[in-house]
Amino acid sequence: MKGQDNQMDSITSILTPIHREGHRWVVIFAAVTVVLFLIWNPLGWLGVILTLWCLYFFRDPDRVTPSREGLVISPADGVVNMITEASPPEELGLGDMTRTRVSIFMNVFNCHVNRSPVAGKVKRVAYRPGLFLNADLDKASDANERNSLVIERADGEQIVVVQIAGLVARRIVCDVTEGHDLAAGERFGIIRFGSRLDVYLPQGAVPLVAVGQTAIAGETVLADSISVEPHHV
Repeated sequence: MKGQDNQMDSITSILTPIHREGHRWVVIFAAVTVVLFLIWNPLGWLGVILTLWCLYFFRDPDRVTPSREGLVISPADGVVNMITEASPPEELGLGDMTRTRVSIFMNVFNCHVNRSPVAGKVKRVAYRPGLFLNADLDKASDANERNSLVIERADGEQIVVVQIAGLVARRIVCDVTEGHDLAAGERFGIIRFGSRLDVYLPQGAVPLVAVGQTAIAGETVLADSISVEPHHV
C-alpha cells in the first residue's frame, strides 16, 4: 500500500500543472527540438531533455499554507542564502530604518512561482531596472533589476517582498497591482530563469529559518511576528 502511495506521488509530481508564463516557452523548446532532430538525431534528444527541463522549471504545484495570524511564509522555493539587517528599497518610500531581511536564492531547478508571505492588501508596487548580477551576491539587492511590493496586514503591519532578477533572469512578472487583496500563500508572480526574493520582516520579528535551509514557497514559516515565546540566540 505504501509503495502504491509513493508511485501515486511520483505520477502527481510529473503531472503538476505549469504556470501560464511557461506555455510559450515549452512550445518554443519543442519546436526547436523538432528542427534539431531534422539536423542530427543526437541533437534532437538534447532538445527533448531541454524541453522536459522547461516543463519542470515552469511547474506550478499546489501548496498547503499555514493559516495562523502573525506568520510570515516563504514567498519562494530555494535556499536561504542570507539573513541580515537592511533598509527596504528606497523607491518604496519607507525610510532608512533597517529591518531583518531574509533572502531566498532560486536556482534554475527550483519552482519559480512567487507567493505572498502574508495575507493583506498590496499598498505599493515599485519596479526598478538594474543589472543582472548573480542573485546569490549581497549587492544584487541594490544593483539588480527588481520589483518591490508592500503588503499591509489587517493589523496595519507592513511586510516588504522584493523580486530580484538574477544572472540569467530576463523577466520579472508581477500579476498584482496596488489595492489587490492577497491571501497568505497566494500566487502573485514568477521570475525567469534563476533569481532571488528578499523578505523584509516586521520590526522585532525574529527569523525562524537559518542560512543554508531549504524553503518551500507557501509553506515554510520564515518568522512569527506575534509569538510570545522566548527566542534563544
